[in-house]
Amino acid sequence: MPLPIDLHLLLLAFGVLAGLTTVLFGFGGGFVAVPLLYTMFTTVGTAPAQAMHVAVATSTAVMIVGAGLATLRHARAGSLDMGQLRPLILPVSLGAVIGAQAAMSFGGEGLRAAFIAYLGLTILDCLFRPGFMTGTARPARPMRRLAAALIGLGIGAIAAFLGVGGSVMTVPLLRRRGADMTAATAMASPLSLPMAVAGTIGYVGLAEGSTGQVDAGAFLALAIGSMIGVRLSAPLIGRLPDRLHARVYLLLLTLVLVVMVLR
Repeated sequence: MPLPIDLHLLLLAFGVLAGLTTVLFGFGGGFVAVPLLYTMFTTVGTAPAQAMHVAVATSTAVMIVGAGLATLRHARAGSLDMGQLRPLILPVSLGAVIGAQAAMSFGGEGLRAAFIAYLGLTILDCLFRPGFMTGTARPARPMRRLAAALIGLGIGAIAAFLGVGGSVMTVPLLRRRGADMTAATAMASPLSLPMAVAGTIGYVGLAEGSTGQVDAGAFLALAIGSMIGVRLSAPLIGRLPDRLHARVYLLLLTLVLVVMVLR
């Protein structure tokens, strides 16, 4: 069922928030878009299973815009470590195609449960396993080729499956390998971009209709808002204290978890 105009205006506003979180936290917008879209579509009468599929697919498409623009901003700011990125890009893309195909054949309520479970485990891991809350002074250690390939496949598959971008996996991973929060969140965006492109191709090509599971109106509203948010947040790159940056990252994940559980 199509969303009314007032909800599209709300999506535009939340798109700005998605752009902000993409630049500053590498979220790619998925942690804003998925709960919001799921709530909106179920509110207007869409079946929960279908609503979750549309939310994940639309969120993945919006990430192409947000992650692409955020990558350009971080490149200009000099916060990207290409040595860490290059070995991951192709495996992430391949994993995204696998994740999109898996999500299409997975029940909507099961997809929602997986989203909640993964968020909860990530938050607990960051809180209780050493290495995330307190950064290190050493340079980020590069990954071996085989490890990068396997990790990249997993990141791409899970991110496309849940429609959340790579941040929830890459930021804790890079943080524990010695990256500060600015570098770790910066590298999430260029890894989310190939995942978003590959995942969107999967969602569009594997479902009926010209845009598949992607809702065109919701995509447009979120994408425009995301462009605005990326532009507004660019001057803040590298200016957040590292420990505060890590705490706010976890706070945002917790807020999204609460919304999805209560909904």
